[in-house]
This record gives sequence, structure tokens and C-alpha cells, in this order.
Amino acid sequence: MQKNEKIIIDGSYGEGGGQILRTSVALSAIMGIPIEIVNIRAKRDNPGLRPQHIGAIKAVASLCDATVDNLRIGSDRIFFNPGKMKSTSLRLDVGTAGSVTLLLQAVIPSVSLSGAESELEIIGGTDVKLGPTVDYFAKVVLPAYRLIGIEFDIEVRRRGYYPYGKGIVRVRIKPAKDLKPINILSSENPLPSIISICSNLPKSVAERQFKAAKDYLSNKGISLKDFEIRIEDSVSPGTSILVYSVGDQGPFIGGDAIGERGKPAEEVGREAAKLFLEEYLSNAPIDRHIGDMIVTLLPFAKSESRFKVSRVTQHLSTNLYITSIFTKCQYYIDQMKDGTAIVSVKPMR
Repeated sequence: MQKNEKIIIDGSYGEGGGQILRTSVALSAIMGIPIEIVNIRAKRDNPGLRPQHIGAIKAVASLCDATVDNLRIGSDRIFFNPGKMKSTSLRLDVGTAGSVTLLLQAVIPSVSLSGAESELEIIGGTDVKLGPTVDYFAKVVLPAYRLIGIEFDIEVRRRGYYPYGKGIVRVRIKPAKDLKPINILSSENPLPSIISICSNLPKSVAERQFKAAKDYLSNKGISLKDFEIRIEDSVSPGTSILVYSVGDQGPFIGGDAIGERGKPAEEVGREAAKLFLEEYLSNAPIDRHIGDMIVTLLPFAKSESRFKVSRVTQHLSTNLYITSIFTKCQYYIDQMKDGTAIVSVKPMR
């Protein structure tokens, strides 16, 4: 395939959601390949582009001087033609409580793998539904990316919760040099740590979240390595909690949850602990969310990578398929009887 030959992506493939859009646009920017995405979210109750998808596409487009056609709410087809990625400082507004971290899933690889460096101030939701919390991104995603060779720093200046958002996150993305293949099939699991946050609420709310998570783990025979309980600034009230276990060479495991009106703090804490424990007890060193994020990076490494993931999600399968279209990488999924899987990604050189 010639570099400027357009790739057509079926936006209804697999899980058929926003992940296809973010992955496709990021890879388009990295490789300088124009794309047309059709049937966008065709299987969803509210098909077509939603505001949070438009925010991510606009962000990547602004960083690489891309031209984008048909970028509007409800659109079922877009054309994205990337220019050259540039090193820059930008302020990006996701709008209301749109997820900052979902935007970062597209922006960080596209900037770093293009050899650029960017300093971004992003306005939006830091801890919202249907996206990883910003603490998960800082404590679990960042070290996993760093092991592969993607470097970024992240600083939360203000939390952003539903419905107003308006959180402020500053991110510095550094240019990647040579990405390193990984071979993470097992690891010793460090004792977990907990971060419990509340904003515009009494500190006792964060303390109750923490205690519920700690007690849940304790009842399963698991003690803590460390914990933080903090009150942080925000426009609207909200809470979040992360339970995580991370080592330099793995594991990369986390479980997070956010508070909602009418949802007891104890329920939020137990939810995060339960999600974490599912991953922790699987004996897989890569959790299901990290798995689907790193597979878009591994085809750019020098040689084959292998990792054991707790579960193969639709996001993981979809990302592998989309990435293979762009990079011509080969991938294999070896499903284990216990539900875990070994994923292999072999770059085409």
C-alpha cells in the first residue's frame, strides 16, 4: 500500500464504538495515511458521532494539521487526512464532562510515535463514566507505556466530575525513540495501594470509600502497601477511588470507581476493590484495559511482543484488528481455560 493511499475503516466492526475512531485517527496521524471511517457507531442506540468523539478527533487533527470532512454530531462517516505532526503547546477543551483520559488514549501515541513533543492543557472530565479515571491513567497506564518506550508526564490541576466537568489536566508528551518489545507472561504481584479522592464534599466521604475498599480486600486476605486520602479542588462535587498494583516490569493492574448522587461511599469503595481483585486473582500481569491500550503501540517495537492479559475484551480484539490494517502486523490470541489469554504481536518489517 502506498503511504498516501486511503484506508477505509468500518466503524461498526467489533464493539463498534468510539474506540475504533480514536485508534484509527491516532494511527492515521502516526503513519501519515488518510482514512475514511464509515458506519460510525451504526449498531448503537444513538448512532453516529457524539460530542466526546468529535473532541478527540479535533484534538489529534489540531496537532497534525489534518483536514477533516463531515465532523458533526450524528455523522456516520468522516474523512481524516493527516498533515505533519508538530511539536506545540495547546489548550484543548473536551467540553462539559467529556473524558480527558479517552482523549489522551488517542493523543499520546499519535504525538509520541510521530517523534513530536507537546505540552497540553486539557479541560474536561477527569473522573467520569465509561472512561478510566485520571488516577488510573497516572498510576497504571503511564508506567505500562513507559516500559514500552512512551514517555509522558501528567498533572491534575483540578478535578472534573459529571455534569459540569471543567477539570484541568496538564500533560507533557515526549517523542518516542525506539519502542521496546515486551514479554510479560508472569510477575510477582506487589501488595495493592489505594487512592481515594473527594471534591466539594467532607473528607469523611473519601475516608469511607477507602475503608470499604480496604475491608473488602482484607476479608479476602489481602493487605495494603500504601494509601492516600485527599480532598481536591473541583467545580462540582464528586469522588473517585483507585486500587492498583504496579511493578517496574509488571504487573499493571487497577480497579477504579466513581461516586454518583445517591450511591453510598461504601458501595463505591467496594466496587473498585472488587474490580481490582478480579484482575489481581487472575494471575495475569496485564489487566483487561491496559491490554487493549498497549496493542496499538507494540507493532512499532523492534520485535515480537507477548503478554498475558486477564481477559480478552471486544476493545482488545477490535484494536488488534484495526492496528493490523494499518501496520500489517501479525497477531495471535491463545485463550487459556481459566479465561486469561496470551497475546502475541509481531511487527512486519
